[in-house]
Amino acid sequence: MPDLSLIMLGAGNSTRFNHIVKKQWLRFENTPLWLIATQNIMKNYKFSKVIVTTSQEELSYMKKYDNDIIFAQGGNTRQESLQNALLHVDTPFVLVSDVARVCISSEMLERIIKEKGNSDIVVPYLDVNDTVVYQGRTIDRAEVKLIQTPQLSKTKILQDALDTDALYTDDSSAIKANGGIVTFVPGDKKAKKLTFLEDLKELDCVKAPSSDIFVGNGFDVHEFEDGKAMMLCGVKIQESPGFKAHSDGDVALHALIDSLLGAIGAGDIGELFPDNDDAYKDIDSKELLKKVYNFVTQVGYEIINCDITIMAQTPRLGKFKDKMRKTIAKILHVKPISINIKATTTEKLGFIGRSEGVAVQATSSLKFARWMDI
Repeated sequence: MPDLSLIMLGAGNSTRFNHIVKKQWLRFENTPLWLIATQNIMKNYKFSKVIVTTSQEELSYMKKYDNDIIFAQGGNTRQESLQNALLHVDTPFVLVSDVARVCISSEMLERIIKEKGNSDIVVPYLDVNDTVVYQGRTIDRAEVKLIQTPQLSKTKILQDALDTDALYTDDSSAIKANGGIVTFVPGDKKAKKLTFLEDLKELDCVKAPSSDIFVGNGFDVHEFEDGKAMMLCGVKIQESPGFKAHSDGDVALHALIDSLLGAIGAGDIGELFPDNDDAYKDIDSKELLKKVYNFVTQVGYEIINCDITIMAQTPRLGKFKDKMRKTIAKILHVKPISINIKATTTEKLGFIGRSEGVAVQATSSLKFARWMDI
């Protein structure tokens, strides 16, 4: 049985990347960066376990990508995320890397693993070629090392070193501070960590996202309820009746949300906003749509267009359609022409024809964000 587990840290908020898409979710062809980086290391060694950390809001979505990976919820710091991941490790050794360090070569990995067990931690590094000035004084650049990941540690040593209130930016710093022995091995300039948007130009293993189009459908039904304002597509239609629902009952936005989630394979509205959660009691559905838009974009997608069909015997909606389009377009950051609203009756057939409620069907098409064009 392999005595080494792999931890990939991917729970960061990506604030320094300065892009609407979180760097973890940049697509290389059809695969997100976090999975490319993980698979790149996995293909070169048979690990006992592979653990990937992620943010709470992305945890369930990430799980849909790979059944062989263990996903751990990240913390507020790198150190906390690593501690959460280590709870899943039962091997004597653990290799820790960052999903943002995507171009790790098999040669570099081999150099690290070859030293397994010879010290408390094995650390790849780069030499410094330029003159180094620290606090106004030139220092010997031969004594300076630029530290990289992955780093291979004795699991118990790493766990003990992290059990402190002090915060460390990498594993070797924690182990060294705890009296551990560090072995340094040559790193690789190509294993650059993706931190800023311009760093993408220096990564030679990346590929442009595919031009695939993703289509999702949504359908929802709500019955009428007296004494409640009717909201459709984010627009107030009348004072009463409105729709019976846990939220404001905007059946059109609910169907639209499901279509967006369906296009990216992220489940449905009930998974994100359960109807037994008081946080969403009577909530404005426009706020739910904004949350979904933020999620869709941060995991790497752009909205192309949305088509909504509202099935209602009453009320008549013709005069509201233009305002509906503009309201949704503003939330989704697309032009109004990309939002289409259709309204139809059911010729007095069924519960809709009996004026008992309204049904809505929505279709959305999306594509991967073209980060290569930036």
